[in-house]
Amino acid sequence: MFNKRIKIKDLLAQEPRGQEATVMGWVRTFRNNQFIALNDGSTNNNLQVVAGLGKFDEELLKRITTSASLRITGTVVPSLGKGQKMDLNAESIEILGDSDAEKYPLQPKKHSLEFLREIAHLRFRTNTFGAVFRIRHSLAFAIHKFFNDKGFVYMHTPIITASDAEGAGEMFRVTTLPFDRTPRNEDGNVNFKEDFFGRSTNLTVSGQLEGELGATAFGEIYTFGPTFRAENSNTARHLAEFWMIEPEMAFYDLEDNMNLAEEFIKYIIKYAIDNNKEDLEFLAQRLADEEKQLSQDKRSEMGLIEKLEFVLNNSFERLTYTEAIEILKESNHNKKKKFQYPITGWGMDLQSEHERYLVEKHFKKPVILNNYPKEIKAFYMRQNEDGKTVAAMDILAPGIGEIVGGSQREERLDKLEARMREMHIPAEELWWYLDTRRFGTVPHAGFGLGFERMVQFVTGMTNIRDVIAFPRTPKSAEF
Repeated sequence: MFNKRIKIKDLLAQEPRGQEATVMGWVRTFRNNQFIALNDGSTNNNLQVVAGLGKFDEELLKRITTSASLRITGTVVPSLGKGQKMDLNAESIEILGDSDAEKYPLQPKKHSLEFLREIAHLRFRTNTFGAVFRIRHSLAFAIHKFFNDKGFVYMHTPIITASDAEGAGEMFRVTTLPFDRTPRNEDGNVNFKEDFFGRSTNLTVSGQLEGELGATAFGEIYTFGPTFRAENSNTARHLAEFWMIEPEMAFYDLEDNMNLAEEFIKYIIKYAIDNNKEDLEFLAQRLADEEKQLSQDKRSEMGLIEKLEFVLNNSFERLTYTEAIEILKESNHNKKKKFQYPITGWGMDLQSEHERYLVEKHFKKPVILNNYPKEIKAFYMRQNEDGKTVAAMDILAPGIGEIVGGSQREERLDKLEARMREMHIPAEELWWYLDTRRFGTVPHAGFGLGFERMVQFVTGMTNIRDVIAFPRTPKSAEF
């Protein structure tokens, strides 16, 4: 059988006792025509394979180059070298795929993250991206486990939709109409009746509205899928295509919502700490080395693992938007005009720099802000009795800013319809959504967590483009 092999991670966990093993992987380095560092992606640790002198044909040895793929069978013995507990003394070496070492872009040296983004199809083969994407996998698995164990139903909400859940208008259009001869009505507008769906459609910005339909039948559901924003933001924290986790819960209020979100974040962080210790230690060292190049005031006060454990062991700080504005207004940072966007007063939309100040400078831990002005929030959020605010909440994390956004949803039909009129959202297009308020409405709530920002937080990566396999950003859709 071809694939009778043991993964390097599993082999390294054993004790060397002369057992036979077959491994397969890619060459990281080949020293002295004798020592092969082999890696198969299961761990950042390489297996040292010893090709005994005079044992193998010279023509074969010449083909053992960086990134060539090999199948090797041999005997596992205690290592005589420092830094590893075992060697694999090769009995047979088969080259599965050659690699031209001179043309291979990943030489055995340190490469910048910017360079690696240009060769995103190969960057998984580096230690940094190996660690990041194994952690990304663990976090995704932990998300499903968390909700499954709580009895939530996993729903797949549509990727192609006719509604704009956020009311933002920054959406990618989906069409089969020809660009060179687009059919138009007498008024000059595009005639979508001739399009595939017979109406204007877009890539989804959120599965929330459809998720609410599920919650009002199953009680508790979650979605975990791709979302799209045609927002021209060329920053280290924005993507045009990203993944979102969106639970929706019937019979929940704002406090229930905040409690679940905090428990959820702590659960998936703990899962990564428990299951990705090696990868986290590697990334923690990488971050510490990177920060040595920064001035003292720009360095993190905690190491990566220390920061994650601090989040696990402390309750998130909870305060209202009104309290947050007061803290920001009275801060020395604001008085000394250090904010790019000055604090103008109640009602303004907080920017990332304000959120990060609250988290990193003032409270020094994750913060849950709640009860925002209704003017800066979406139509579906439940209106508070003060007539000015809505039962919204955002969770702010160190180094990133907003990581979760959510709210108690407006379950009262009359209030919801009035708000939609105020915001010029056509009720006739969302008749199906309003039906949940007509037929057995209940208090309910939900939130959205941007998966890539969560991965950023756990891995310590400073650019969101480095935590998704193939980043989609303005003017960039390579690979």
